[in-house]
Amino acid sequence: MQVLNHFLALRWPPRGAASPARPEGARFDVRLLAMLGVLAVIWIAFDLLTGGLFLSSRNLFNLSLQVSVVGIMAAGMILVIVARHIDLSVGSQVGFLGVLGALVQTAWLAPGNPHAWWLSSAVMLAAGVGIGALQGALVAYAGIPSFVVTLGGLLFLRNAAYQLNSGATIAPLDGTFQMLGGGPNGAIGGAASWALAGATLIVLVSTALRSRRRKQRYGVAQAHPAIEASILACWAAAIVLFVIAMNGYARPSTNEAMGIPVPVLVLIAVTLAISAVAQRHRFGRHVFAVGGDPQSAQLAGIDTRWVVMRVFMLMGLLCGLASIVLTARLNAAASGSGTMMELYVIAAAVIGGTSLAGGAGTILGGTVGALVMQSLQGGMVLLGVPSPIQSMVLAGVLVVAVWLDTLWRGRAK
Repeated sequence: MQVLNHFLALRWPPRGAASPARPEGARFDVRLLAMLGVLAVIWIAFDLLTGGLFLSSRNLFNLSLQVSVVGIMAAGMILVIVARHIDLSVGSQVGFLGVLGALVQTAWLAPGNPHAWWLSSAVMLAAGVGIGALQGALVAYAGIPSFVVTLGGLLFLRNAAYQLNSGATIAPLDGTFQMLGGGPNGAIGGAASWALAGATLIVLVSTALRSRRRKQRYGVAQAHPAIEASILACWAAAIVLFVIAMNGYARPSTNEAMGIPVPVLVLIAVTLAISAVAQRHRFGRHVFAVGGDPQSAQLAGIDTRWVVMRVFMLMGLLCGLASIVLTARLNAAASGSGTMMELYVIAAAVIGGTSLAGGAGTILGGTVGALVMQSLQGGMVLLGVPSPIQSMVLAGVLVVAVWLDTLWRGRAK
């Protein structure tokens, strides 16, 4: 319910009207609503310009795979930015960890080893945490600015990936490992997708009812029942439409519905887990406290340096997870994988409402921001826009997003 409340929390009754129990009530998440409106405009515009191709099941399936990689890393980048830092090395981490995992499968283990997929995945995740720990220690304990540390990481890891295999592409990879990337066998199928959608709707409704009863018990102001029902209806419609779109794309070999891709399930799990950490766990509260006012957080007894180091370790873990998804999807590892991905990840976080000044941001907003960025790029690809112009447009979107964030913070003061 916490994620649902972040999606849309309405003020009820309106300002100036009598308010039950607590006058402050709930509030619109205006920025997230605005992003969803912008996303809708982007989708409709590109669909019209491409003659209905953009909103086809095939394109939406591929778009979901692209969003998964950026969204996974954006969840970690949001906490890094909230803590008043930045990580420019995420794209290079993806490339380095991909080459490392591919070498585990093809060179360090015997061919056909049935454990290759999970051993290589474990190595990639562990190495990601190690990279994050090293960079976090340099930032938190050595006092080196995160911009400098991660810029060095960007250059070092990109070239280290090249040195690991002399720049050669490593392919093919383990068949089971490929399923993690959402390829021909990397989706759960139509029946399982509908079953998962039904279970999700049951959980949403039961969670909303429990939350409402709990708020009534403690006298907490809440939205009108009709408004909460409308919110649930919107969620239900989004889930049903998503499953219909995913099932509309068929496997090339059997013509069966693909269903929800595995990377999308990974993204959903990451979004829910990091949201829970940010909202309910002490570590998440400490991250926002450090980002809001580091000196006050330290005076309150928070070990700010250890918090910062753990944030970078989490970022490294998510880079490892994103590298697994990307490498498995491509069925190949190359030192150039993840190039410029730091732009997409940072842009997704900022577009999603994360303030570069620190102390403010939502994980769900970062996922929506990733969807906006990848929709722009995917639409331009379908229209045949040259790659340099695509990067120019995305860079401009990032600048505008930062400018709007500055205006928003100025208005809030």
